[in-house]
Amino acid sequence: MAETSNAQHVLKSQANWDALYFYQKSDVIYQLAFAFCDRFIHLYKDRTRDQVIQAARSCKQNIVEGLADGVASTEMQLKLLNVARASLKELREDFEDYIKSRHLQFFISGEPRYADMLNYCRYHNRLSDYEPFFAQWTDEQMCNYAITLCHFIDRMMMSFLKKLEQEFITEGGIKERMHRARTGYRQQQDERLKQLEAELPRLKQSLAEAQAEAAKWKAAFENLKQRALKMYYEKEEEIKRLKEQLGEEKL
Repeated sequence: MAETSNAQHVLKSQANWDALYFYQKSDVIYQLAFAFCDRFIHLYKDRTRDQVIQAARSCKQNIVEGLADGVASTEMQLKLLNVARASLKELREDFEDYIKSRHLQFFISGEPRYADMLNYCRYHNRLSDYEPFFAQWTDEQMCNYAITLCHFIDRMMMSFLKKLEQEFITEGGIKERMHRARTGYRQQQDERLKQLEAELPRLKQSLAEAQAEAAKWKAAFENLKQRALKMYYEKEEEIKRLKEQLGEEKL
């Protein structure tokens, strides 16, 4: 039990990415980007379509891959999550460029529509919260909501990355965990060996005492046995003699 409770773990627990808000929002941004391209960017005439979709997909998929790789490698997790952030920034830039090139408007602080958008994006994370609007929003609205979601995802991911960074500093990567686990296991075995070696003389002494006690009980048993046999034979002899006497008297 002691070895199990003190064991060093090489693999980390698998993160449930579907429960992370920045992953949920990344799923929204991918579906939003896909719907936006279907509605407003020509399938063949504008290469931006593929770039927008691929950047959104790269963000979401690298989050999944990074969190999955985090089971073994914190270093790889950090790299892949940062790749996801880079794709997110590329996506945000594409939406901003769309607004600028079409002479549309950015929603700015102080406007009612900005406050409504900010609150909605802050407190809503699931695709089901946004999907009903994909066919209703104008391209200007979709771009502004996408840009705002990108900001939220980036901030959330930065907080998560800082937490991972601290874990990496304090716990190290997989090589350090493997070394600690192996060293810890060897130390446990060494300590167990020393404990057994220390207990062996005491156990040997206890065994000798038990054997001496057993010898005493054996001698006592033999003595009692001999006394009982002697009494038995004496009584048997007395019975035989009495029977003989009684037989002679009858005659």
